[in-house]
Amino acid sequence: MNDIICPKCNTAFKIDEAGFADILKQVRDDSFKKELEDRLNLAEKEKEAAIKLTEATVKSSFTDNLAKKDLEILELKAKSEQELSKQLAEKVKELAEMKAKIDKIELENKLAVNLAVQKVEKERDHLANDLKTKELEKQSLENSLKQQYSADLQSKDAIIKYKDEEIARVKDMKLKLSTKMIGETLELHCENEFNKLRATAFPTAYFEKDNDSRTGSKGDYIYREEDEAGNEIISIMFEMKNEGDETATKKKNEDFFKELDKDRTEKKCEYAVLVTLLESESELYNTGIVDVSYKYPKMYVVRPQFFIPIITLLRNASMNSLQYKAELALVRNQNIDITNFESKMNKFKDEFGRNYELASKKFKEAIDGIDKTINQLQKTKEALLSSENNLRLANDKTEGLTIKKLTHGNPTMKAKFDELGGIDN
Repeated sequence: MNDIICPKCNTAFKIDEAGFADILKQVRDDSFKKELEDRLNLAEKEKEAAIKLTEATVKSSFTDNLAKKDLEILELKAKSEQELSKQLAEKVKELAEMKAKIDKIELENKLAVNLAVQKVEKERDHLANDLKTKELEKQSLENSLKQQYSADLQSKDAIIKYKDEEIARVKDMKLKLSTKMIGETLELHCENEFNKLRATAFPTAYFEKDNDSRTGSKGDYIYREEDEAGNEIISIMFEMKNEGDETATKKKNEDFFKELDKDRTEKKCEYAVLVTLLESESELYNTGIVDVSYKYPKMYVVRPQFFIPIITLLRNASMNSLQYKAELALVRNQNIDITNFESKMNKFKDEFGRNYELASKKFKEAIDGIDKTINQLQKTKEALLSSENNLRLANDKTEGLTIKKLTHGNPTMKAKFDELGGIDN
């Protein structure tokens, strides 16, 4: 038997081998159990440490992956923003260049229009000055002509006096007319009377029978005279009517006025004179030179003895008015020049208006093209802004990414994270 001392009360007691074996067994069981528990605890701690280490490793790996993804997203975002900024900068630069071109075109067009307007205004002022000068010259010439015509009118009494004296002289000649006109035609008489004085009184005059019947009628004689410059001094269409030429019926002088005026007009003569022996008893026609311009312009009726005097009177009057005719011709030419000048100016205005209209049309087309380009750039800008908005939404979605959202619908990954401690992020 063996003595066993109680560790609590220090009492010694004896125990046989069976009891010792039993006690030893109990001790061994308790030690094993304790050791087992210690080992289990140690295994549990090692398990927990391993889990924590795995969890830390997974967290670290996931965090690294998230960091990499975040970095990639930031780089992508920065790259997109940089490209977007670069594109926007290029578009802004292009827009600025286009705007500068538009401003330049507008400025050039404004300068061109201003220059054209200044040129037209300058020419207009020049034309106005020329017209004013021409008007003053015309007024001065008109005043001069009025003064000269006034002087001529003042000499009217003298002419009338001369006419009365000539009438008296012709009446006396009529009484003294001899029978030598008997047997001579009136035309031959007038031609002979003219030829007697042609060399001395009318050296440069034209006096011939009118043989041109292309218009259907013709007068008897045409008298024309020009100065050294070729300006017509006077022109007269003569018609001779003899009483002896009429047979059955007696005609009146007035019956020939219309045809005589027609011949004068067609042959471009200034005056018309009827030398007549008709109505021999008429006191009106026997008084001398009869002015019938109240019926037909510049027409006179004379007896044969007044044939030379009527030429002389009309010729002298035309000689006196020759200067006025030349001045009037100059005025007419000046008026024609002014009219031509105004026509050229109006033509220039019309052509300038057409060119300005074409330039305005081209300018509008350019502006429309620029507007279309600006609209296209605006659409590009809106597309870029939309792309930036999509990137912002993608970034927001990345920032809202969690483990719970990642494992949603994926039981395998959810179980793994649950084993690591049920991460709820």
